[in-house]
Amino acid sequence: MLDVHARRHGFSLSYTSYDDWSCERYLREGAMMPADGIDQLRDKDAILLGAVGYPGVPDHVSLWGLLIPIRRSFRQYVNLRPIRVFDGIDSPVRGARPGEVDFVVVRENMEGEYSEVGGRLNRGFPDEIAVQEGVFTRAGVSRVLDYAFTLASQRGGRLTSATKSNGIVHTMPFWDQLVTERAASFPQVAWDQEHIDALAAKFVFEPARFDVVVASNLFGDILSDLAAAVAGSIGIAPAANLNPERDFPSMFEPVHGSAPDIAGQGTGQQVPVHSGRNAAPGSRRALSAA
Repeated sequence: MLDVHARRHGFSLSYTSYDDWSCERYLREGAMMPADGIDQLRDKDAILLGAVGYPGVPDHVSLWGLLIPIRRSFRQYVNLRPIRVFDGIDSPVRGARPGEVDFVVVRENMEGEYSEVGGRLNRGFPDEIAVQEGVFTRAGVSRVLDYAFTLASQRGGRLTSATKSNGIVHTMPFWDQLVTERAASFPQVAWDQEHIDALAAKFVFEPARFDVVVASNLFGDILSDLAAAVAGSIGIAPAANLNPERDFPSMFEPVHGSAPDIAGQGTGQQVPVHSGRNAAPGSRRALSAA
């Protein structure tokens, strides 16, 4: 597919494949990628990351052993999820029609609810506790908001911010404050904010209403998968992990989920076969375009 686009637009690509960076490698060697994996990717122009996941390897192990280190090492602080209903793919939502549903979820990709701050105490005892801290920084939130407002100014001129400031008393009011501050620099963009629970419902009831939706790490993760399902298939939902300054390579994911339970069966369970969900169990591939 990449070569088809390259020929059409008059450029060439070269590839480096990392077929062994996988759950199978973790089961064999205890690591998803080599110790110098990040350094191997550092000089590449782009990274294409395939589906991951395999029975016997917990999801948090495969995620924190490969995807998240790449995102954070290369400061890919924007996760971009375009949502569109395509001709020939039926949405389970009656009102979601091709040509009408076309929006983008901009997810903060490096901090928020997915911080590494926290821990567990008294493991295995009745008084065991687990603490997970959300981390929202002015720099981290402001830069993703600026990206989202700029994108909205280039699209339909509308932005919706996902919040939950009526229930999360510190981080979400801070998020709302920064949205208001950054919006002042983009007077051409009409914006509003929605509580995450109401927003999830409106994704189903009014999917054609949205243009750009910006959200924290966790909220953006959930909303983008919900939106992909509304569009007809999470199996064809692409995502970009962007370092907008291009100081480091960005990473692109053509599909979400490896579906090892149906691998090799020639079925997508209502997902088109070109979605990539029939990848070999545990397979993971990163490609660099030079």
